[in-house]
Amino acid sequence: MNRSESKYFNTALKMDEALISLLENKDLEYITIKEICEKAGVNRSTFYLHYETVAELVNETAETVNERFTAYFTQIKRNIFEKLGEQELSDLVLITEEYLLPYLQFIKDNQKIYRAAFRNPAGMQSHMRYGNLKKYILIPILERFGVPPEYREYYISYYIEGIAAVIRVWLGRNCEDSTEMIAAVIEECVRPKGHKYDREK
Repeated sequence: MNRSESKYFNTALKMDEALISLLENKDLEYITIKEICEKAGVNRSTFYLHYETVAELVNETAETVNERFTAYFTQIKRNIFEKLGEQELSDLVLITEEYLLPYLQFIKDNQKIYRAAFRNPAGMQSHMRYGNLKKYILIPILERFGVPPEYREYYISYYIEGIAAVIRVWLGRNCEDSTEMIAAVIEECVRPKGHKYDREK
């Protein structure tokens, strides 16, 4: 990347961060280009060099976060995938702490943008909230179980909506509870055992 490209990239990143900051306290439809520019420390002409509309910036911001997750998850997914392939079907379940912890840790590390996504579900790309969990964990497991494609969306919707509800509350508390606790809550809701809470005491 040459100096000009680097400057262009850094300016775009500033606008991404400005949008994320504004979305924490304001709905997307009320955010103006002027506010984004002021927050990012750029002028309107610079904004229009990068985007035609705020919607384009929103899509880029969501995509940026997804790319970060992909890069993060690539480091650990091989080990998880190998285990998915080795486990007996009787031991294979859709929701476990092992699968959830990397996902929850990433949300905690990027909680501003995830809070924004939950605050603005119509404006932000909906897959940002759970697309990676679906892509890297749920679909591969359903494929191993031989669940037909036309059934998978129903299965996934059932699990995702519950997980999303827990994460929404967690984000509302600024992710103060540990990722281990949230993973245990989700797993307990899906597969009640009555023993998970002991370790949190």
